[in-house]
Amino acid sequence: MGAGVSSWTLANAVSKAGQLGVVSGTALDVILARRLQAGDLGGHMRRALSKFPIPDVAQRIIDRYFVEGGKPADKPFKAKPMPSEKPSKLLEELLVASNFVEVFLAKEGHNGPVGINYLEKIQVPNLPSIYGAMLAGVSYILMGAGIPKAIPGILDQLAENEAVELRVDVADTDRSEVFTTTFDPNKFNPGEPIKVDRPEFLAIVSSATLANMLARKASGKVNGFIIEGPTAGGHNAPPRGKMQLSVEGEPVYGDRDMADLEAINKLGLPFWLAGSYAEPDRIADALKSGATGVQIGTAFAFCDESGLAPQIIQDTVDLSKAGKAGVFTDPVASPTGFPFKVLQMENTHSDQESYEQRTRICDLGYLRHAYKKDNGKVGWRCPSEPVDDYLAKGGKLEDTVGRKCVCNGLLANIDLGQVQKDGSLEKALVTCGDDVADIARFLKPGASSYSALDVIEYLLPDADGSANTNSDACAVS
Repeated sequence: MGAGVSSWTLANAVSKAGQLGVVSGTALDVILARRLQAGDLGGHMRRALSKFPIPDVAQRIIDRYFVEGGKPADKPFKAKPMPSEKPSKLLEELLVASNFVEVFLAKEGHNGPVGINYLEKIQVPNLPSIYGAMLAGVSYILMGAGIPKAIPGILDQLAENEAVELRVDVADTDRSEVFTTTFDPNKFNPGEPIKVDRPEFLAIVSSATLANMLARKASGKVNGFIIEGPTAGGHNAPPRGKMQLSVEGEPVYGDRDMADLEAINKLGLPFWLAGSYAEPDRIADALKSGATGVQIGTAFAFCDESGLAPQIIQDTVDLSKAGKAGVFTDPVASPTGFPFKVLQMENTHSDQESYEQRTRICDLGYLRHAYKKDNGKVGWRCPSEPVDDYLAKGGKLEDTVGRKCVCNGLLANIDLGQVQKDGSLEKALVTCGDDVADIARFLKPGASSYSALDVIEYLLPDADGSANTNSDACAVS
C-alpha cells in the first residue's frame, strides 16, 4: 500500500464513477500534519477539519501544524509522536482526525460508497484510526498484511460506542504474556456519544485456508474477501514452502501460491480478485470464477488523481510508453520481512548503491517491531534503523542486511519527504504491481496522462456496472 497514493482525490473520483473508491489508511496522521505544514493548498484539510464533530480537537491540530503559505522547502517538517501501544493524547487526536479527514473528503459530492484500507501488521494506530473513519461514515474497512481476526468484533463494539482493545504482537515474551493497545470513544469524546455505523469488513488474504479460518473464527462477521495474488503491488505474501530466488534475486512463486477459488466460493461470501486484473477479459474471467469484482491498484496509482508526485507519475508513464517500466520483487527491502515490489526508477531508493549512501534513521516508526525489554516494558526496534541501535535492542545483525526505510520512502513518493539533519531530502521508494509495464495503454491518442475515469471506461467498456473496481492503489497485503 502506498501511503497517500490512493488518496481522497482518487477515491472520490472512483466513487463518483459508480465504483468503490478506497483510501489508504497508512500513515494518515503524518500525512495530515505535513499537508498542513505545506500550506494546505486548496484549504481541503482545514475544510474537512471544520466538519470534525469535536471542534476543540480539530483546532488544536490546526494550531500545532498549519503553516500559512507553507514551510520553507529547505526546512524539515515538524515531528509528530511515534506510534506506540500507549499513544499520547496528541497522537490519538491526530489519528482519529486524520482518518476522518481522508474519508470525509473522499465522500464529498456524491452518494457512492467509500472504503479505507489498513494493515494488520501496523497494529497500534488501528483502533483510533478506524474510529476516525467511522466518524466520517466509511462504508468498508479492508485489512490485510496479517490475520485480522479481531477487527470485525472491534467494529461491532465501536458501533455501540464501547471501549475496545487489540492484542499487540510482542517479541521475546512468554506465551502467557499478553500486551494490548486500547481505545475508548467515551474518553476521547466525554460529551454526548456520537452515533457511528458499523462498516462492512473485507479481509485481504492470499489463500483459501486463511479465508476459511477468518470466516469461521473471526470475532465478528466478515463480509467478504479481497483475494490478492503475487503480482499485486506493495507487500506480497511470501511463497509457500522454502524461499527460492530466481536468477535475478526475486522470490519464485508457483501453483501452490494461487488461491483455491473453488474453496473460496464455497464460503458463500462475496470476494474480489486482485493482482493484474486491469483488462476487460480478466474482469470477465474473475466474474466467471464467482468473484463479485476485482481490485485495481497499479492502473489507478499513475492516473491524474493519484496522490503520487506528478513527476513520478509522468516519468513512469514515459517508461511504460518506452517499454522500460518494471518492478523488482525485493525479498529483503521491507523491515516487515515480506517481499516488497519496488518500481525501478532513477533517482529513487530502488537502487541499493544509492540507498546505502543514506544515513539510517527511524523517525516515523510505522514498521517497527515490538519487543519486551529487560524491565518488562514494551520497546520498539526496526531492522532499517541504525544498525548499532537495532543490535542494542536485541535485534540480529542478519535482519538488517538489505533493509530499506519504507516509511520515509513512501512519504517522499507523495511529495511529503522529510529534509534530514544533513540537509538531504528523502528519496522516493515507489511500490506498484507488475502491471506497471503496460499502463501506457490507458492513454488516449495524443495524451500524455490519463484519468481515473479513463481507466474505468477501459475496464468496463459496456458500463453495465457488473464489476466493482477498487481504487486502493498499490495495496499492501
